[in-house]
Amino acid sequence: MKQLSIKKNVFNRALLIPVIALSFTPLVLADSLRLGGGVRHGMARPPVHLTIKPLATAAWAPYSPKQIRHAYGVDQLTVTGSQQKIAIVDAYGDPSIQTDLNNFCSYYGISTTTVQILYPQGQPRVTDTGWALETALDVEWAHAIAPGATIIVSVAKSASINDLIGAVDAAVNAGAKVVSMSWGAPEFAGQAAYDSHFNKPGVTFVASSGDYGESTGVEWPACSPNVIGVGGTSLYLDNNGNRTAETAWSGSGGGISAYTKRPAFQTGWQIWGGGRGVPDVSLVADPNTGVGVYYGRHLYGVGGTSASAPQWAALVALSNQAQGSPLSGGPVALGC
Repeated sequence: MKQLSIKKNVFNRALLIPVIALSFTPLVLADSLRLGGGVRHGMARPPVHLTIKPLATAAWAPYSPKQIRHAYGVDQLTVTGSQQKIAIVDAYGDPSIQTDLNNFCSYYGISTTTVQILYPQGQPRVTDTGWALETALDVEWAHAIAPGATIIVSVAKSASINDLIGAVDAAVNAGAKVVSMSWGAPEFAGQAAYDSHFNKPGVTFVASSGDYGESTGVEWPACSPNVIGVGGTSLYLDNNGNRTAETAWSGSGGGISAYTKRPAFQTGWQIWGGGRGVPDVSLVADPNTGVGVYYGRHLYGVGGTSASAPQWAALVALSNQAQGSPLSGGPVALGC
């Protein structure tokens, strides 16, 4: 296992990026490193990237909730996600998630909330740095977009597909109407057997499309016909926070599924292949135009489709509140 030592850099407001050792897959996208681990059969991984370019000298800082909300027009809405429940499903969890969320909210000057935590298979015996950072990212940015929503964290005891599916089921049983899954595995021949877990009346499921581009193929569960696959963009803002450009991020996962047939809602949109196309929607994910995440008392610049999925889940929660009832479910509900 390779290790990376990140040197101290002074962030604005004199915040220090600490010296830490993080395990990572040796994939470098521009000035970032992936922390989610490698491909293992039957196991999922989070597509989360840590920005490593020096924050002290680069004319860059991770985007704040205020900037992202303004860029996408969320700050023009009157709904906040009140009375909505968003579930974050991750493996291993983040033992300091409430503290991390409180620090995130304090730093950015937004109100915090109390996170509800589920351990459907019992509390994990180990902690994984990549998954912990993923959990912090998911919770903080779902809350940033829908600050009035209840956040449920359903923690799988491991990154196995079966444990994660168990955590998905627990989240639905807890009343979540939107479920965010910022993880994925290479698609496989038997994946259709899990489709029923994402076909629940009034519940919308979103999942990251991955972050290797098309190099390793489509990832599951983003390719399930009942899941909204979320890809990534590079987002550019001016000094007033207005969006000046937004382009497809080259690292965003996607392609045509080899195992899931093209669903009816994609008829007429694809002109090649007969499989399900992924992703359905996208949002900021490029780590070079990434977002701020508080983890372990420090702020990091983070990207990957791990960042776009929980924000889309929050947008669905806002829509649910606005219309007074949950969306009907998967991509077809969004007109994908």
